[in-house]
Amino acid sequence: MSCGVALTLSLLLSDPNVAMAAAQPPAAADAPVSVAGEPLFADIVTRSGMLRTEVQGWLAAGAGDQAEFFTGPDFSRFKSQASELAALDMQGHLILKERGTDGDLKCILRGISEDIPVKVAAVEGASTPAERRVALDELAYLLNDNVEVITAPPQPEV
Repeated sequence: MSCGVALTLSLLLSDPNVAMAAAQPPAAADAPVSVAGEPLFADIVTRSGMLRTEVQGWLAAGAGDQAEFFTGPDFSRFKSQASELAALDMQGHLILKERGTDGDLKCILRGISEDIPVKVAAVEGASTPAERRVALDELAYLLNDNVEVITAPPQPEV
């Protein structure tokens, strides 16, 4: 067995995102450069937008003033959905990496995938209402970025 095949098998067995990315169909040759219309990326935009709206609602309602809110069922569900979103962002990164296209978006999606759990943990770890509001605001900003980087018109390579 060659080293390349062994490495591929190792990656497929160790990271489920690689297997999910490999299962995606390749882009059509005449497909537009933007990926925003592809199902996976459209799903990321929808999910991220919904989560951002939820965080903005918490900010408006003052949920950050109540530490017990972040141990309740609504935030627990939110954490689960945010984790799913992070996995989808990583899948999008791997798809773009496999295609060898759109270097900036590829890198940004990976960064967002890694940042979502960090921002959620910052909300949970904030000890004062002011810290929780800042953490929620930063989480909302990240979720907004997730929407905007996918829906922005592709830019030419510099």
